[in-house]
Amino acid sequence: MSTALPPEDDDQPASAYPHRTIRSFVMRAGRTTEGQAKALAELGPKFLLPFGKTPLDYATTFQRQAPVVLEIGFGMGDATATIAQTLPDTDFIGVEVHEPGVGALLKRIGDQNITNLRLIRHDAVEVLDHMIQPGSLAGVHIFFPDPWHKTRHNKRRLIQAPLVAHLASRLAPGAYLHCATDWEPYARQILQVLSDEPTLVNTAESYAPKPAYRPLTKFENRGLKLGHGVWDLVFKKR
Repeated sequence: MSTALPPEDDDQPASAYPHRTIRSFVMRAGRTTEGQAKALAELGPKFLLPFGKTPLDYATTFQRQAPVVLEIGFGMGDATATIAQTLPDTDFIGVEVHEPGVGALLKRIGDQNITNLRLIRHDAVEVLDHMIQPGSLAGVHIFFPDPWHKTRHNKRRLIQAPLVAHLASRLAPGAYLHCATDWEPYARQILQVLSDEPTLVNTAESYAPKPAYRPLTKFENRGLKLGHGVWDLVFKKR
């Protein structure tokens, strides 16, 4: 998950494309399993929200009044499902473009009877533009976005100033933005970008302790055993 550049021009500076639209992802190959396809067909009509250009009415979507948290790029959805079950009094909207991940999380929703979670299969930037009203979110989660390790690809990273300002505009006063990464150079960049956004304030002096609601993923556990670090950043809307 990251901002996408035309593949044939990876080494060109971002300024070379003044009219390029920001996107929150890069398409990757992946096979949808039979179980995922069945979940898409059977559970999609209830839990998969169609992209539209009308702001969501959360109370209608979830049939109740509750705080709403948006997650961008949930991957296969393991952490998303766990968080939704851990925080039953909060409603969650997960945005992901890759069909296998959407199908996998729908299957988990059905298997575990998760009722406070809805999904959107679409570019998160357009979802923010059209479906999320300003000042309406209680939180945003962005966990382990693609770090784009090579210096010439850093411009592809998702967490950059324009998107952060856009996200901040959708947060209610006192709401939070929680990012996590296992790539230290990206953690430093995220910390700088979030610190530079005037409407956000850091909840810690630098990096934050891992909030209790965020579970350790299998990949993260494996990395920690190998001595790799993980950095959480939690900022709040002024």
